[in-house]
Amino acid sequence: MPETTPDSGFAGLGLDERLLRTVRELGYEDPTGIQSATIPLLLAGRDVVGLAQTGTGKTAAFALPILQRLNPKAKTPQALVLAPTRELALQVCEAFESYAAHLGGVHVLPVYGGQGYGVQLSALARGVQVVVGTPGRIIDHLDRGTLDLDKLRFVVLDEADEMLNMGFAEDVESILSRTPAGRQVALFSATMPPQIRKLAKGYLDDPAEVVVAGKTRTAPNVTHRYLLLGHQQKVEALTRLLEIENFEAMIVFVRTKNETETLAEKLRARGFSAAAISGDIVQAQRERTIGQLRDGKLDILVATDVAARGLDVDRVSHVVNFDIPTDVESYVHRVGRTGRAGRSGDAISLVTPRERRLLVAIERSTGQRLSQVQMPSAEDVNATRLTRFDDEITAALASDRLDFFRDVISHYVTEFDVPEVDVAAALALQLQGAEPLLLEPDAAVEPERSGSSRGRNDLVPYRLAVGKQDRVLPRQIVGALANEGGLRREDFGRITIRPTFSLVELPAQIPAQTWAALRSVRIAGRPIDIELDKGPKGSGKPFGKRKGGPGARADGVKHDKRRKS
Repeated sequence: MPETTPDSGFAGLGLDERLLRTVRELGYEDPTGIQSATIPLLLAGRDVVGLAQTGTGKTAAFALPILQRLNPKAKTPQALVLAPTRELALQVCEAFESYAAHLGGVHVLPVYGGQGYGVQLSALARGVQVVVGTPGRIIDHLDRGTLDLDKLRFVVLDEADEMLNMGFAEDVESILSRTPAGRQVALFSATMPPQIRKLAKGYLDDPAEVVVAGKTRTAPNVTHRYLLLGHQQKVEALTRLLEIENFEAMIVFVRTKNETETLAEKLRARGFSAAAISGDIVQAQRERTIGQLRDGKLDILVATDVAARGLDVDRVSHVVNFDIPTDVESYVHRVGRTGRAGRSGDAISLVTPRERRLLVAIERSTGQRLSQVQMPSAEDVNATRLTRFDDEITAALASDRLDFFRDVISHYVTEFDVPEVDVAAALALQLQGAEPLLLEPDAAVEPERSGSSRGRNDLVPYRLAVGKQDRVLPRQIVGALANEGGLRREDFGRITIRPTFSLVELPAQIPAQTWAALRSVRIAGRPIDIELDKGPKGSGKPFGKRKGGPGARADGVKHDKRRKS
């Protein structure tokens, strides 16, 4: 099948050459359904209601036309994008910045709870054209008078149904009511409940409705798995997977071209045959590297989406998403590099807690369930290494050169009166070098647990150092803790706000990396200093103890100390 010219579809949508150049460099081939339908409408100034799942390319659908119509010389916000979560706001910001690479003078600011106001105020003072934020923090800035929307031309509600589900309906309407008349509004939602229709009717002007249906399927002969882990654990997890997975050749996908060589170098330092390709390398080098992968001279290719476009190597048995893609089409394209020519294939994604929503979007859009697996333990790796060591000895015993070395060893045994097993051990030690054969046992760490497995009976009270005097609201607590710690709505129980502190019920067992993230959260500009609640001073009684449940754990031991045990 001939390769599609990268900008052939986008060029017909009315985008200017600077944005088309960006599209080409990012490796986009044909626009998705939501992009084809939405971009011309937004360029023409129409309000739009888009019904599409996460991962269908919505961000480019609204970011590209907004960027084309921005005035980079104006220093007050011209576009406001509302997103339900911190992680989505950051992803939208990154997308805007990527798409604006050849525009010059465009400044994008993420605004969300949990981040200090100072950084946001400084950026607003310098001048920004695009603000992407969560409703709670946007409201805070509007109330403080630090965000000027007088010159606003574009408003986007991204994942509007999710915002309303999280209790932001009042905030969203309040923000929309403070935007100037005549601004253009685009509303995107996966579903169209009555609340969304009411919102669209009240704040959009004769909107065009765009509906994208259907699923993007992956090959049926590919097994899909994922690991839930912290970002700092990814290299170690990948290294262990490379040791225990029975793979022939592997492609490891990262998001940026700079990360390709960085990761490839780390893998080479660990003894793996790895090379990097990105959109920057010349065609001759790309073909040479892929040829080495095809011929078995190279085992691991670290690549970006752009560089892997059109790559077809039958011996690729595994694809690893070192960085999970932010859209479903990229996921389908990546995993399509394995399971070729009727063979079976494996796709493994390394997912951080904040990226769970991307995982859900992939499952929903592809209809493909991804199975969670744990990071291979030191014992798993050691068992594999010992099996490999046994196989190497067995292969060596079959060599026709063994007789010569048998005589050499016999001479040493006779001459120095050393047992043969000790000589064999000494030779193995010499060949092993400085790198130990076996890993040290893993430290006892609490495993990551899927949010869906937590029951309501596992909730216990935690104390936060913010309260009524800080004008904190329950929605701010939920938003900040969910965004920073990757918590889900079902992880929250009762919330009580007292004059100087607040109490919130959360899971009794919180993974180490989630706890570390929660410890750094700020609400209303103040650190929350979260800790397990021990009840009123001297009483020993916990707040909100649940009858017969683990909430009875008010043993006077602070949560961070229990986590280390």
